[in-house]
Amino acid sequence: MPSQTAIVPVILSGGSGTRLWPISTSDRPKQLLSLTAEETMLQLTARRASGPRFGAPIVVANVAHAQEIEEQLGEVGAAAQALVLEPAGRNTAPAIALAAAAAGSGATPLLVMPSDHVIADVPAFHAAIEAALPLVSEGWLVTFGIAPDAAETGYGWIKVGEEIAPGAHRVESFVEKPALERAEAMLADGNHAWNGGIFLFRADMYLEALGTYAPDMREAAETAMRRARHEGKRVYPDAEAFSASPAQSIDYAVMEKAERVAVVPVAMGWSDVGSWDALHAISRRDENNNVCGGEVLTLDTSGCLVRTDRARIAMVGVKDLIVVANGEDILILPRGRSQEVKRLLEAMKEI
Repeated sequence: MPSQTAIVPVILSGGSGTRLWPISTSDRPKQLLSLTAEETMLQLTARRASGPRFGAPIVVANVAHAQEIEEQLGEVGAAAQALVLEPAGRNTAPAIALAAAAAGSGATPLLVMPSDHVIADVPAFHAAIEAALPLVSEGWLVTFGIAPDAAETGYGWIKVGEEIAPGAHRVESFVEKPALERAEAMLADGNHAWNGGIFLFRADMYLEALGTYAPDMREAAETAMRRARHEGKRVYPDAEAFSASPAQSIDYAVMEKAERVAVVPVAMGWSDVGSWDALHAISRRDENNNVCGGEVLTLDTSGCLVRTDRARIAMVGVKDLIVVANGEDILILPRGRSQEVKRLLEAMKEI
């Protein structure tokens, strides 16, 4: 691939982010919030794929968030070339197909990224992208394998096969979210990586693979884009056509089935910030291992994450708690159990 070929970032911003309730909601999900820095997760994502190597991004999002996305990207000088507004959520594989069509369906390299992840070492990320590009030019679908530092059962894993280009390997297999014993074994053998959900491939190669393994999905997405309504940079795919698409992730629909799939392993300080525990782990902590935001007072308190938008919170003699107040909602739970927020929200629907 010629060095001057611009990589088009594809930012997936359709998630609802409910695992960080109560501050992240379907109306204002976590990618639109400032959680790890002054800038929002969306702004940080756009910034790490900007500069002379990259073109303007294509963002796939919920129509309800269109104005705020435009404003946030404008604030960091990363205005989208297209803001594709999904008429319904159909998971990542159809969303990426919409973006591939918006990019022209040709040989343009697409860097597909969730809008709500953290990458602390951006130069390492860029080096991994450069390592992937020779294979991308040859039509390979490339994923980035996150160097694991724990026997994580909440992520999918990738078994890293033979090296086929400097820094790039054939994917031997994908592993679904494993039981703890298997995760510990994969961590120990050193030949596995976490599946971080970041990809690089040509638009035409992705659509070709989708047509092979999920033809109904490709047809629905392309028809929806042919019939789309355009308002400036906003693109409204046809709702009837897109609703006919199966709902499936890119991993299930394409990556686990395609023949030429490669992985570039990389240690880049990655986190999906998928829970309050994850946010505590990556945030700057005080001398007592607390992470505090807002009007918070702690005495003889350690290992806590405390965040409030306006209510004053005072804590004495406690440890390892998560306390989050947002508006009229307050969340309290022990650290280590924040993955249960989803279950909590389901239970609250019955109240």
